[in-house]
Amino acid sequence: MSISVPKIALVGGGQIGGVLAQLCAMRRLGNVVIFDIVDGLPQGKALDIMEASRVDGFDGSITGTTDYKDLAGSDVVIVTSGVPRKPGMSRDDLLTINAKIIKSVGENLKVHAPNAVVIVISNPLDAMVTLMQKATGFPANRVIGQAGVLDSSRFASFIAWELGVSVKDINAPVLGGHGDTMVPLVRYANVGGLPVMELLERKYKSADKAKEVMEKIVQRTRDAGGEVVNLLKTGSAFYSPASAAVQMTEAILRDEKRVLPVCAKLNGEFGVNGYYVGVLATLGKDGSGVVQEIALNAEEQAMFDKSVNAVKTLVEDMGRLGL
Repeated sequence: MSISVPKIALVGGGQIGGVLAQLCAMRRLGNVVIFDIVDGLPQGKALDIMEASRVDGFDGSITGTTDYKDLAGSDVVIVTSGVPRKPGMSRDDLLTINAKIIKSVGENLKVHAPNAVVIVISNPLDAMVTLMQKATGFPANRVIGQAGVLDSSRFASFIAWELGVSVKDINAPVLGGHGDTMVPLVRYANVGGLPVMELLERKYKSADKAKEVMEKIVQRTRDAGGEVVNLLKTGSAFYSPASAAVQMTEAILRDEKRVLPVCAKLNGEFGVNGYYVGVLATLGKDGSGVVQEIALNAEEQAMFDKSVNAVKTLVEDMGRLGL
């Protein structure tokens, strides 16, 4: 009896694409094909990673291509195509450049990978996911964005470093658009079930000091991508976005029904209708499932609404570009 092996397509053979391919192989998620328009780049990266298979202990196949036809039969497609941020650029500055790229990718996926679940990483994320769903015509649940898993990991990491505890015990959800208006939910952040703010107050023996420290953590979370860009000077983050997308891919391919922060299309949840925004949702074989509409207080709802409005502005700007 033959066993069906999942196929994972990576559109974009840059820094994120290379890390994605290696992580997918090492986690034995399936066979991988790397696509890029630059001939030799995807083939070279695929060969390089495959030559480490003995060391890393995987038997799966990794190939490179410049032909969209080779994406046929893909179960999951992860899209990283586009120009990365440079110092001084916001995610929104990338809109005009990357929108044209994403539109072309989406039109090709519609033809060559019509049954895939698509995960978009390209920035500005919320607008690019919106455009991808429009270009492919796929059901909204099969087009999702990777942002919240990464933002939440960054939020959790900063909390762990501040408290001196294992990051593995921290839950720190981040909702809203993937940009300067994202909403780290301080009230829901916890360490093994214990509220983070309570632990900060114990550490500093002051509620005011705890609030001050948390405000800095929240701001660092919002600025985290830019912090990496400014340090690298020649590109943007690639290890952490790839790891976050692989966690989503694993949840989809193994139908885990994990509740993760993802960019999903809302249909009335949180008072939002018809827009892609970062929320908590189940992830399984069909992509995004039930949106977990958690209760927000007035301050959190106001921040979420502000973030949604920023997403709407981006979508409107994209519309003015004719996309």
